Amino acid sequence: MLGEQIIKGMAVTAKNFFGSYVSKDRLTTVQYPEERLTPKENTRQFPFLVFDGDDAEKGLRCVACQICEKECPPQCIYIVKSKDKKPDYKGQMQVFPVTFDIDISVCMSCSICVEVCPFESIKMNNEFELSTDDRFKGLLLTKKELAKPNSYYQQIHPQDAKDSDAVIAAEIVKAEAKAKAAAEAKAKADAEAKAKAATAAAAAPVGTPPANPPTPPPAAK
Repeated sequence: MLGEQIIKGMAVTAKNFFGSYVSKDRLTTVQYPEERLTPKENTRQFPFLVFDGDDAEKGLRCVACQICEKECPPQCIYIVKSKDKKPDYKGQMQVFPVTFDIDISVCMSCSICVEVCPFESIKMNNEFELSTDDRFKGLLLTKKELAKPNSYYQQIHPQDAKDSDAVIAAEIVKAEAKAKAAAEAKAKADAEAKAKAATAAAAAPVGTPPANPPTPPPAAK
């Protein structure tokens, strides 16, 4: 029949058109902001800093290595290192960022900072409602505003957070094993030194002066 495929195509179009008014699965309009779509897990907007526990200052994973600052294409990250150190999540003494700012008016959401971070400390947020009437300070996010708990990261990116937690757990186990091995080696060395000293003392003949005799006091003038 001449034009049969055209008729079938128009029927499909008509079905989708009228179905969009009655079928919830075909509705294309979301009544925002009353209705919101759940963002996809791989949605990314701007970076944020992850911390463990309840205290952002104590649990912040960032050690101010400044790799993200150096690798950032638009140079929107600014970090100032601390002069003192504190233990990180592995129990190792590390410096920490006194200042960590991100200018989101310049940020291009490329996620390079996330890829180069070796400490699983910076991740991409999915928050997009960031409108402000202050285009200077309002778009400059400080460390306090960037810090988010690990539970928040697990909520917005569950699979990525699971992988990140696995990496950190493996690093903690490795660090604990290294510290245990170092402590055992030190204890063994101390025990061997004591045994050698005891053997030397037992082998020395009676009345033999010590190897390092005490220095006599100076004579009185």
